[in-house]
Amino acid sequence: MASRPDGFVRPAWLAATALAALGWWFGSGLHPLWWLSWLAPLPVLWLAPRVSAPSAALAAFVAYAIGGLNQWTYMHTYIGLPLPVIAYATGLPSLILVLCVLLYRRLLWRGHTLAAAFAPPALWVACEYINNLLSPHGTFGSIAYTQIDALPVIQVAAIGGIWAISFLLLLVPAAIAVQTAPLASKQGRVSAAAIAAICIAFTVAYGSWRLQAPATTTMRIGLASLQKPIMPSLQEPRGQALEARYAEAMTRLANAGAQTVLIPETSLTTTDATVPAFAELAKQRGLTVAAGINFKGDPSTPRNMLTVLQPGATSPATYSKHHLLIGLEEYTPGDSYTLLQGTPRIGLAICKDLDFHDTGHAYATRNTQLLLVPASDFIVDGWLHSRMAIMRSVESGFAMARAARNGRLTLSDDRGRVVAEASSEQRDAELVGDLPLRDTHTLYTRWGDWLVWFDLGALAASLALAFRWRRAAA
Repeated sequence: MASRPDGFVRPAWLAATALAALGWWFGSGLHPLWWLSWLAPLPVLWLAPRVSAPSAALAAFVAYAIGGLNQWTYMHTYIGLPLPVIAYATGLPSLILVLCVLLYRRLLWRGHTLAAAFAPPALWVACEYINNLLSPHGTFGSIAYTQIDALPVIQVAAIGGIWAISFLLLLVPAAIAVQTAPLASKQGRVSAAAIAAICIAFTVAYGSWRLQAPATTTMRIGLASLQKPIMPSLQEPRGQALEARYAEAMTRLANAGAQTVLIPETSLTTTDATVPAFAELAKQRGLTVAAGINFKGDPSTPRNMLTVLQPGATSPATYSKHHLLIGLEEYTPGDSYTLLQGTPRIGLAICKDLDFHDTGHAYATRNTQLLLVPASDFIVDGWLHSRMAIMRSVESGFAMARAARNGRLTLSDDRGRVVAEASSEQRDAELVGDLPLRDTHTLYTRWGDWLVWFDLGALAASLALAFRWRRAAA
């Protein structure tokens, strides 16, 4: 309890803070250990009712601030973000955990054990959702992405989006923490444990069942990424040379049976969406060629564009990137979505568009089966950014072919399984594989962010219990 002597408080505070920091350091970031994400908040939640409120808040902030520095090299060296932005990205999870811990502690001290277990996940999800609405980076930074390797777990995104995963990640440690919390009622402990166990059992059972669904068809797809030069103009010899190299790579992929080939975003600079060598290849080989281009057809409105040349089509299908990387991309954003003609139903998107729910939802409502996604990453974030995109597949029910420069080439199905992968991190890479396709319609597509509204209701109830006025005893 908070009245324990300093001989107890100081070692316990240091141990809890250190353990939480280690859990967050290895359980988050560019290559998280998914199982540690469940344990990271537990030490400071255990500590909270045993120390003063300021001590509990400090432990939470220090733990997650230190743990969040695992991305310092990525943010500072590779992306070159200014220090205030890095401080924001590192400090935001720390501040959210502080609020979660303080609300959890207050509810315990007020005798609301079950509400205390539900308060951290409710508050965390509410903060994540608000940040998603306000941030130019969408869902980037959500703890749900730490679970992408836990395939049965992430299937609940098909019901409640990434919010369902984030909720579970805070509910479980909070439910465990109340089992030994001072002042926690027996009934509250049992109820919290039972509800958490039911949620986990449902998640694993549903996820395992969903992963058994057979594919209805497959498509053989080839991906290629050539490192240098970057964005050369087709009006220059080096641009024409790169065009020829890509045509050679596409020919190799076609010889391996690829029906569709895809190369990264802004691979070439051109004023014509019909890249001549690619158009000829599409015609000769009956191949669908998808190429990311730096489109300068109208100098006043340059576009980060995906152009797709289909055999027999009189003109290319195009898509312009909607969500641009602030400070690094000076393009006119797109405002429409593109589906290719014929079957299967294939949609188009580009890189950062998949950091946002709106892209996945738009294509889900169009019954898309496959998304072609050219991308460009920052070498060290290739794994993470490819997996963030894959989460949109689970939420919205489409397979994905993603070709990133300085990242990963991935073929993944609508359940989030990566069926083929190659690294393009500072190297040329080619990949061909058979991608399973299904006709999938998820509950998340139909119901949207229903879980968030439930979550906000639970949070409002928790705040009411924590701060309602209580009449003093006579």
